[in-house]
Amino acid sequence: MCSDPDSRWYDIGKISNSVLCLIEFTIRRKLKTIGFFIMKKYIQYGCGLDNPDGWGNYDASPTLRIQKLPVVGAFAKKRAGFPGDVKYGDIVKGLPLGNDSVDVVYCSHVLEHLSLSAFEDALKNTYKILKPGGVFRLVLPDFRVLVDEYINNESELAAVSFMCNTGMASETRNRGFKGFLVEWLGNSRHLWLWDYPSLRKYLKDTGFTEIRRAYFGDSSDSIFNSVENHERWTNALGIECVKPQ
Repeated sequence: MCSDPDSRWYDIGKISNSVLCLIEFTIRRKLKTIGFFIMKKYIQYGCGLDNPDGWGNYDASPTLRIQKLPVVGAFAKKRAGFPGDVKYGDIVKGLPLGNDSVDVVYCSHVLEHLSLSAFEDALKNTYKILKPGGVFRLVLPDFRVLVDEYINNESELAAVSFMCNTGMASETRNRGFKGFLVEWLGNSRHLWLWDYPSLRKYLKDTGFTEIRRAYFGDSSDSIFNSVENHERWTNALGIECVKPQ
């Protein structure tokens, strides 16, 4: 017996509708995935003049606030004219970002410029802005490398080299108003140095987990390729850790 023609068209319509629904579902899922990655927030603090695309770049240099002022601003801009998209933000006081709002935080040769108490505040504020599961990646001078270099240096000026290499020495003292500005705007001196065990303990005490020693280019997230500099990772201490879920 032949089937009803109208019935056959109904079945074809059902199949076509199912296919269209499947295609629509796949497209929506893909768009949602793409949107997820686009919406991920990457933050770098203490960026200096390095402001890679795809990152929210912050720096606490007073230059950012005063470089547009007359006279003094011209002097500050001459020393370090920050790109226009770099925002002022002090991680010690807290960046202008909500808690649990950032997917990734990165800083390069920043934390060694902080006193111990300021360093602790910086870690706490970094932890606050990260989303659960967010990644914190950092690099700074490795105190153990510097000590090993000093121990193995048989020169009579080994101590002088060590002090210079630590960034904690002052060969001269800047005086006068210009000297004050150079010291204030530069903030180049190191205030505290770290090795892996001690820094790991402070990160752990802050609440971070999955703490590991990191090396240049070893992150699973390719976004770091745009912000990491091989030279700044050479003979340095890198660490990657996670804010737990």
